[in-house]
Amino acid sequence: MAELKEIFREIDEALSADPSRLNGLEAVYQFDLHGEKAGSYQIVLRGENSYVAEGGDEKPDCILKMASEDFEKMVEGSLNGTQAFMSGKLKLQGNMGLALKLQGVLAAYRTV
Repeated sequence: MAELKEIFREIDEALSADPSRLNGLEAVYQFDLHGEKAGSYQIVLRGENSYVAEGGDEKPDCILKMASEDFEKMVEGSLNGTQAFMSGKLKLQGNMGLALKLQGVLAAYRTV
């Protein structure tokens, strides 16, 4: 699997290329990832002004905390977000409804 920066760069490029896949969803997701490839990233969804940032200055609507390895699995589609949450691999803070929509967003932009 690619490095985290590469994964988020690909998500950023996909958001810029086709923001219509968001179906009007506006939210700030923050990923606090721990483990071998630790880091903090934000996916800011604002239609044509959507972007990804390392760290990030926006106030998040939904914070997702998980191991970087599990995040990689979630992005590639081999780990379901709901399963990750129920098994304790994913911790959520903030808007649970937005968290449920995230899997659809990631699937819409999946390049793997």
